[in-house]
Amino acid sequence: MSWPADVPASAHVFVDSTGALTEALEVGGEDGHHLGRVLRLRVGETVTVADGSGAWRPYRVSAVASDQIVRLDAIGTVDHEPVPPWRLAVAFALTKGDKPELVVQKLTELGVDRIVPVLAERSVSRPDPARADAMAERWRRIAREAARQCRRATLPAVAGLGPLAALAGHPGLVVAERGGQSAESLGRPPNDEVLVVIGPEGGLADPEVEALKPWVRLDLGPHILRAETAALAAGAFLAVRRLGPGGGSPT
Repeated sequence: MSWPADVPASAHVFVDSTGALTEALEVGGEDGHHLGRVLRLRVGETVTVADGSGAWRPYRVSAVASDQIVRLDAIGTVDHEPVPPWRLAVAFALTKGDKPELVVQKLTELGVDRIVPVLAERSVSRPDPARADAMAERWRRIAREAARQCRRATLPAVAGLGPLAALAGHPGLVVAERGGQSAESLGRPPNDEVLVVIGPEGGLADPEVEALKPWVRLDLGPHILRAETAALAAGAFLAVRRLGPGGGSPT
C-alpha cells in the first residue's frame, strides 16, 4: 500500500468506482476541462486516478482532444492507500459566511474521514432546509476538489446539516474544551471512530454538553480559538495522533 502523493504526478482525479480503474481511461467533463484546459497537460505527463474509496492507479496522458477529453493509459497496477487504525470524524457547529467551506476544505486535506456540520444552540447561521441542502452539496464539491488537490484516494463523507443532539451516544465522542486531555493521551476509540465536536463562537451551552455525555474532553491549548480554527486544530492533532507511535493502540 502507498499514497498517490508518493508518485511525482502532474494531477490527480477521481472516477466513480474501483472497476473504472481500467488499462485505458477517457476523462471528460469538469475533470477533463481541469486537466486539458486549466493545467494544460501534455502527452506523456503522469496523472494519478482514484476511486474515492482508497484505490488508485498511475496513468500517463496519451492524448488531449479539443473537446476537453483527456485519454490516459495505465503505467502501473491498482494500489490502495494505507488504512488508518481508526476513523476520524469532526463535527463542527455552523458558523457564518464562507468559514464552513474553509473548514471542509482543510479537514479534507488533513485526512479526516467524516465531516459533520451541526446546528448548536448558539449557532448564529440557521439556513432554511432548501438552503441547507444547497450548502451541503457545495461542501461535497469543495471536499472533492480538496481531495484532488492533496491527492487523497479516499473522499471524506460530508454529512448534511443536522442537530447537535443527534451526536449523543456515539461511543467515541470527544468534545474540544480547554483543560481536557491532550491528543497524545487518547487511546483507540471503542468503535474505531473518534468523533470530535467543536462548538460555535461562544461555546456549547451547558445543557448541550450534558446531553452529549459520556464524552472525553480534548484540550486544544491555552487560548480561546475561533470556531473554525478549533475545528482545524482538532483535526490536525488527531490526524497526527492516529498515524504516530501508539496511534492504533490504547495508552
